[in-house]
Amino acid sequence: MAGAFRLGLTGGIGSGKSTVATFLADLGAAVMDADAIARSVTAPGGLAIAPIRAAFGNDIITAEGALDRDQMRARAFSDARERKRLEAIIHPLVGQETARQADAAVAAGHRCLVFDVPLLVESSHWRTRVDAVLVVDCLPQTQIARVVARSQLDPAGVQTIINAQSPRLRRLQAADAVIFNEGLSLGVLRDEVATLATGFGLSLAHSTHPTSA
Repeated sequence: MAGAFRLGLTGGIGSGKSTVATFLADLGAAVMDADAIARSVTAPGGLAIAPIRAAFGNDIITAEGALDRDQMRARAFSDARERKRLEAIIHPLVGQETARQADAAVAAGHRCLVFDVPLLVESSHWRTRVDAVLVVDCLPQTQIARVVARSQLDPAGVQTIINAQSPRLRRLQAADAVIFNEGLSLGVLRDEVATLATGFGLSLAHSTHPTSA
């Protein structure tokens, strides 16, 4: 990946991290989305299905042959040992596909690679693999409100997920740059991303959306 700036992007659930990733992609970055890759390997026929079935049993697999994400989420977030067993299966597969996508992005000429990793701070190896870490942050009550509005989870369920993620202060301490996504319109958020983008090897000339006046 020589010559490409490697940016680690992270943030708690509901922080707006995916929106920031989209804006970076609009500016010409190649985004490797760890969550999307994890969903692909746990979809019907995905590489993780057989080892997950062996480790957790048939009950955790849907009739269509995918990971039952709701049931697995309930088990993983209530028992750290279950979560670690799942991660031991999924994370190596996600790492392999992430590396493949990154190599392809470099070959295609991308100057900035964005590794969108929710558990970047929790991982021991990611900090050594990126040139900088961008954290998207907001208040915990805002996280809960956003996730409740977009999903079928209740506030207690969202809080359980927040509790299982890296503490907010730990993420902020690991950051080289922070976007505080609290009360920002999409236009203002896009402008904040654009302001940081030149430091990541991106050019506003590649933007597919104009910044706000």
